[in-house]
Amino acid sequence: MNRWDRYFLNICKSVANNSPCFSRKIGVIIVRDKSIISTGYNGPPRGIPHCNERYDLDNKLISELNKRNISVDSINKFQCPRRVLGFSSGEGLEWCYAVHAEVNAITNAARLGHSVNGTTMYMTCNIPCFRCMNVIINAGISELVVTDLSYYDPQTTFLLKNSNLKIRVFDL
Repeated sequence: MNRWDRYFLNICKSVANNSPCFSRKIGVIIVRDKSIISTGYNGPPRGIPHCNERYDLDNKLISELNKRNISVDSINKFQCPRRVLGFSSGEGLEWCYAVHAEVNAITNAARLGHSVNGTTMYMTCNIPCFRCMNVIINAGISELVVTDLSYYDPQTTFLLKNSNLKIRVFDL
């Protein structure tokens, strides 16, 4: 049993609890030499209204709900707009303003002037989507530690096979 993996997984879970996302809560930490240099969770960009506020502020969303004969007053505003519009996980992403936890962790490090080159990224999810994987590879992260080795989407397979990125499951 790897005590560091357990320690970092528990921190990732705490970070995930900060996510305002109604669909999926993901937590990520970036580590160098057993020290955390950045964290991230999925949610809207800084200063952008959360989904529950969008039902009253986002004219595009309100218009789409009206087109589908869904009254804003009749819905639970603490639901993911994509789910209210009938989309499954991974679908209707044009309705999601959330930044993924992986990208948030990388950009948080950049805002603070910390390089993530050669670091390890721990996360409370499976192998990330190809968009996040592109950013992870370009940022120079060396290793990903995930909760399982399934792929969020098949496009990631090509990226991993052609990169030097190491992937492993938490060794608990």
